[in-house]
Amino acid sequence: MQVSVESTSALERRMTIGVPAERIETEVTKRLQQTARQAKIAGFRPGKVPMSVIRQRYEDAARQEALGDLIQSTFYEAVVEQKLNPAGSPAVEPKVFEKGKDLEYVATFEVFPEFQVAGFDGIAIERLQAEVGEADVDNMLEILRKQNTRFEAAEGRAAQDGDQVSIDFVGKVDGEAFSGGSAKGSLLVLGSKRMIPGFEEGLVGAKAGEERVLNLTFPEDYQNLELAGKAAEFTVNVNSVSEPKLPELDEEFFGQFGIKGEGLEGFRAEVRKNMERELRQAIKAKVKNQVMDGLLSANPIEVPKSLIGNEVNRLRVQAVQQFGGNIKPDQLPAELFEEQAKRRVVLGLIIAEVVKQNELKPDEARVRELIEEMASAYQEPQQVVAWYYKNEQQMNEVRSVVLEEQVVDTVLQKAKLTDKAVSYEEAVKPAEAPQAA
Repeated sequence: MQVSVESTSALERRMTIGVPAERIETEVTKRLQQTARQAKIAGFRPGKVPMSVIRQRYEDAARQEALGDLIQSTFYEAVVEQKLNPAGSPAVEPKVFEKGKDLEYVATFEVFPEFQVAGFDGIAIERLQAEVGEADVDNMLEILRKQNTRFEAAEGRAAQDGDQVSIDFVGKVDGEAFSGGSAKGSLLVLGSKRMIPGFEEGLVGAKAGEERVLNLTFPEDYQNLELAGKAAEFTVNVNSVSEPKLPELDEEFFGQFGIKGEGLEGFRAEVRKNMERELRQAIKAKVKNQVMDGLLSANPIEVPKSLIGNEVNRLRVQAVQQFGGNIKPDQLPAELFEEQAKRRVVLGLIIAEVVKQNELKPDEARVRELIEEMASAYQEPQQVVAWYYKNEQQMNEVRSVVLEEQVVDTVLQKAKLTDKAVSYEEAVKPAEAPQAA
């Protein structure tokens, strides 16, 4: 087998492969012999059909099958011989594909980049330090109460911000009702900013049984382009007005969170435990994001277009699954996902190289610790732990997370690390979106 390789770009390779005609004929003959043992042809007993008849009937198909298999096998042999690491399948172009002649074809493909990860000591990391204080727990209790607000009829009084109103309304543009502009028995909390500007404000002061006509204008950036910037008239009938009632911190309220018989102190302790877990995860995530950004900045590498394309397709599928709708993944524009896909691919290659250079393996003790921490958020944590250990796919996903944490730890050993004391609220505040590679 003759092999020559040409570098057409930093990562693209053009490999010409020649396969002797004798090898092709040997493969064709093997397939014809297999066919002869099974062929059923009128006038001949099974297994006794002359090879000349077999060749006449089946040689073309056997040759095509043999050539296809030989291209696959010889390509693999060639990349091993040339010590190449292809990223994705090759594009194959036959040059000589004739009976009785050597097979010659060209395979064009991309290879994985070869690089050494460096620059750990130039990465600056700010690690937040925070604690969950009593005031933080108090604030969280109020948030939980507001999330479980009940509304009770506000007899005889006018609606105000924070009240819930039941309304019937009809919206018209140029005197004509428009699609989606009418509803009956719609529940609306005033001040929630669920409706267009002026709608909720226009109902403040209204009483049950009152009708109000609101003359409003749709925002210029309104999602329905046919309505954007247009004037509209809404006729609104107020059916009822209800005022918010926060639940008491009692056993009934605690029971909604699966906590019974432990009183307020027990509930506070459980809330604190959850907040501390959230705090640890938030700090860890922000450190990880900084490490990943630092690795990207310190190790600019070119990556195969095929890998980015594959990741774009995965992101498309995820988007369709997340948002639903009658749309196929390939109908979503690739450019929507290219930056995120490139970041993921580059980071994946860099992380893999850090793992390789430092001979890292998932620490099973940390795997167990992570599973137990995730399980602690459930009412039956031991059942959750057992479920993980019975599901190899889930275990592998946890091991991947732990391995990334070990990569972060490896970088932190050499990075410029500073600690910064902040409040709980600042520490758990979502980080800004990571920059593209």
